[in-house]
Amino acid sequence: MPAIKLNQHRVDALKPRNFVYDMRDRDLKGFGLRIWPSGKKRYFIHSQHGGRRVWKTVASAESANADEARARAAAMLAAIRRGGDAPEASEVLFEAVADEVFTRYARNWKPGTLKVSRNYFCNHILPRFKGRPIADIDSTDVRQWFTSLHATPAAADRSAPILSVIMRQAEVYGYRPEGSNPCKGIKRYRRKGRERFLTEAEIGSLAAVLRRFEADRPQQVAIVKLLLLTGCRASEVRTLKWNHRREGQLFLPDSKTGPRTVWLSSAARAVMDGLPQTARWMFPSRRIDGPLSHGALDEAWRQIREEADLRDVRLHDLRHSYASMALMHGETVLTIGRLLGHRHPVTTLKYTHWADATVREAVEAVGAALEG
Repeated sequence: MPAIKLNQHRVDALKPRNFVYDMRDRDLKGFGLRIWPSGKKRYFIHSQHGGRRVWKTVASAESANADEARARAAAMLAAIRRGGDAPEASEVLFEAVADEVFTRYARNWKPGTLKVSRNYFCNHILPRFKGRPIADIDSTDVRQWFTSLHATPAAADRSAPILSVIMRQAEVYGYRPEGSNPCKGIKRYRRKGRERFLTEAEIGSLAAVLRRFEADRPQQVAIVKLLLLTGCRASEVRTLKWNHRREGQLFLPDSKTGPRTVWLSSAARAVMDGLPQTARWMFPSRRIDGPLSHGALDEAWRQIREEADLRDVRLHDLRHSYASMALMHGETVLTIGRLLGHRHPVTTLKYTHWADATVREAVEAVGAALEG
């Protein structure tokens, strides 16, 4: 973090940026100035107290000059070192911390995830907590907010982890006490129809339609087959490059959960063997040097599922079907988690309640159905 001598001339010269940033004082350790995009400036101290990080506003730049703020900060820091009472909660507002989190934490999210997270934040989180000091928000506030979203459970479930990240990073940055995340214990809504898997009859219907579409939409048909045969996500298959396939396996350098290996069955290898290698992409776009677009795949899938009378089936449900079939074929939850690239075993546990006779039949039928 930058450090300069915080005199009045330099404080006046510091310009706002499009994100919140700090300038530390070079001479007084723990003393600094925070600058908001709006141009607001506040002096602060950031130190240790009782094994915990302490962050406290000293004064605004409008109410105190640099020398006055330095003197107050020195007295506050000395009191902390003497073991005095812990300073009061931070006065930093929720939206300021959230801006900082989105700036500093963005590297941990993929671009698409970052965009979606910002949308949920702006639409469902910020209106509720804007103007509140970050340290004042407690578990009751969060529970009441989560309950208020009961009419839109999907939005609630997607927003809660984003708020949790903001609160967790607020602890890391010193705005809240450690271990105070008010999002702990929030249980997501249970939504019926959230997952879907194909029966034997549906696989047969899908296979028949795929054969009819194969001449006109060979790329899209091949992607659909690979989704059902590998359990990969649609984005992982659509953006495959030929150099990702090595020795009968796929090596994905940048999946949702990081690099991972996908084991290919003979049926999956046969699908890939039938594709022309005319570009570095396994499914190249006809318009640009890149993969087939999401829109082109989605449009074809809407037509395929309409003709196969599978109107409620999403592309992602093919991944669910793969997991269910693997489960009924005797694979363990740990193995299925590895096949799907799950980071945490608990993510895979949701598939265990699908163990019924319909899925058992689908296990035997999928390979033969796809091959006609």
